[in-house]
Amino acid sequence: MNFCRRHDARCSAVARLASLAITLLLAASVARAATVPREVLVKLKSTADLAAIVASSGAVSSTQFGGRPIYRLTLPVSANVDVVVALLAADTARVLLAEPNFVHQSPEGNPTRLWSLGNPAQYAAQWAPTAIKLSQAHAFAKGAGVKVAVLDTGIDPNHPALVGKLLPGYDFVDGDNDPTETCALNDTRCGHGTHVAGLIALVAPEAKIIPYRVLDANGQGNAWVLKEALERATLDGAHIVNLSLGTPDRMKTVTSVMKLFGCEPSNAADPELDFSDSSYDDDRARCATTGNAGVVFVAAAGNEGSDAIDKFPAAESVYGLISVTASNQAGQIADFGNFGSWVQVAAPGDGITSAVPTSALPGGFASWSGTSMATPIIAGAAALLRGVHRTLPAKYLARRIERSSTARLSTTTAQQTNIRLLDASALVERCNLDVDGDGFSRPTTDGLAILRAMLGFDDALIGAATAAGAPQRDGGAIRAHLETSCGLALP
Repeated sequence: MNFCRRHDARCSAVARLASLAITLLLAASVARAATVPREVLVKLKSTADLAAIVASSGAVSSTQFGGRPIYRLTLPVSANVDVVVALLAADTARVLLAEPNFVHQSPEGNPTRLWSLGNPAQYAAQWAPTAIKLSQAHAFAKGAGVKVAVLDTGIDPNHPALVGKLLPGYDFVDGDNDPTETCALNDTRCGHGTHVAGLIALVAPEAKIIPYRVLDANGQGNAWVLKEALERATLDGAHIVNLSLGTPDRMKTVTSVMKLFGCEPSNAADPELDFSDSSYDDDRARCATTGNAGVVFVAAAGNEGSDAIDKFPAAESVYGLISVTASNQAGQIADFGNFGSWVQVAAPGDGITSAVPTSALPGGFASWSGTSMATPIIAGAAALLRGVHRTLPAKYLARRIERSSTARLSTTTAQQTNIRLLDASALVERCNLDVDGDGFSRPTTDGLAILRAMLGFDDALIGAATAAGAPQRDGGAIRAHLETSCGLALP
């Protein structure tokens, strides 16, 4: 049950807490809310404000998010988390954001779509690659040099589909360097993270996958751990982050961290974007580094089959965030896939075969359905594009994935949507009209630039034809693109 909608001031704190849960998006229904007892997450204006906040909240300890003014406060046993959150939120002189440490737990298996046995042949030759024109895309890119982080239940590091494709990760559940997924055959949640990683490997076979275990075998985790994993993925150099998880209500501190690592400009008027404290200097330096285009986040839209249910972080407005729903073999939005106006793109997610831990299933492959399966297909496609365009800013990369997709899809009940199906070939085909690097084709800008180049205009006039503010407006770069990628002989 969705008790309140985002940004609804009339919705009480109690109702918001009652509605919040984060789940693996194979769930058929929204889980009841829970929070970590005695824990509150806060984002302060300055690290210098911590002592006063600890005193006013009565916290017995605090944990800092790196060196930034973001903290996890542990309260006394007798404290009321809701009361403390309200108290801190009212302290606008020092507090930007305050919320409980949300717990996420829900059954992963859709009762009508439990996973079924698969095999390596089905993994390689299933319907999904054909639907997204993957073989044509592989003629141009396979994800070489790109790192994709998977924040999930862990992985099977010895699975044949993943051998040679993994980089060292981390287990935030057990607090060690071994993010191995452990589960039993009769566990309907078994293999989620391995299944997701296997699909990234299928779509971007030359990309490297960094596994981070943020959810245990029961699909449980919390917002603080999610932030820690996002930071670790960024520091480990991940270009793409796969988030096959979500919540029906906003986790503002997580959103703020995503905006930070996506290199959104700081804005002191927006609590989520206020990165003015000097403790963010390293983040500013990272985003200013030549070639750093920001992290791309790919998030699942959820499995309620609704256009009226928001899922976060997929429904957030974040640079480089791609919200993903699932399609079926008929070229429709799968009957379980959410399709609200905030959903950007669809990818195959119905009856998808991928890897599962061989410790639970000796064959090592199974078929599953969910937006959790569509999400890594888009993450893999993003890796293909990042391999081709190293410096394309994250927000433009996300826009290009959306706008290079195919015709709009309808639902299984014939309801038309604005959601398009991924076209991996059109996404990475080298000779395209996106010569100015703004993430999508504009006939009045890209086409004019090409025409001027073909007519022999000088570089200044070619560059002047491109989109205002585009990252590659230099006429020489446009000319080189047309000559090297498209094979055009220019005067």
